[in-house]
Amino acid sequence: MSMTFLPAGLPAFLSHFGLALALTAAFFVIYILITPYHELALIRAGNHAASASLSGALLGYIVALASAISNSVNLLDMLVWGVVALVAQLLAFFIVRLLLPTLVADIPENKIASGIFLGAASVGLGLLSAACMTY
Repeated sequence: MSMTFLPAGLPAFLSHFGLALALTAAFFVIYILITPYHELALIRAGNHAASASLSGALLGYIVALASAISNSVNLLDMLVWGVVALVAQLLAFFIVRLLLPTLVADIPENKIASGIFLGAASVGLGLLSAACMTY
């Protein structure tokens, strides 16, 4: 196996992977700040609804971000579409909150159905976002 690709490919990988980690961290922080309950504390306490909803949101964002990475022409393009995916993913929370008005009470009360529904809606919206980011 030839290692000639490494000097050319490694910097691109590292820059894209580093930006992806930064965008994912930004999404994670923003998401837990906009939700009116404290997911990490709830998850540490064994709350399955919080775990399902946060996991779905994170996976939904990462799916959309992966599409942004694979379809971007440079880091700026990746950044712009990563931010678009972030906004779309945050909208998923607000849409589900409209559909389930008791959501903000359901998650802390460990109502698993609400957590799974929010997580699934987040993954679904992430998949749709990912599909829309192809050109």
